[in-house]
Amino acid sequence: MKFVAGLYVENINFRKNDEGSTRIDIDGGFFSFSPGSYPSTFQPHLVLLISGIDSPIANDTLIVEFFKNGVQIARNVQPCPVEPGKFGYRLVRPELEFSEPSTIIARCTLTDSNETIEIPLTAI
Repeated sequence: MKFVAGLYVENINFRKNDEGSTRIDIDGGFFSFSPGSYPSTFQPHLVLLISGIDSPIANDTLIVEFFKNGVQIARNVQPCPVEPGKFGYRLVRPELEFSEPSTIIARCTLTDSNETIEIPLTAI
């Protein structure tokens, strides 16, 4: 398996078109936000798109660790099944605290596939 993309979103929906293939409707993709005040707690929706094309692995483990200034502040672990030859997705919704403008990095790892992607989220 490998990551295709990672993005914070306001909303995500899935639908089938007339031919039966799946369409992903993503609204409000972002990598930064402006809280009304500090300190602030934010629960973004992180969507990870994952490819099983050319992968012999059907079941992996997704670990998402959130780091601020090199210190882990949140962690999510979940199973990640993706049928070989297909695409899949995973949603992660952490509770992140911002005491001032700063950036948090989500380090996303598929353990068995040895794939990693990092996705920043900046409070401005």
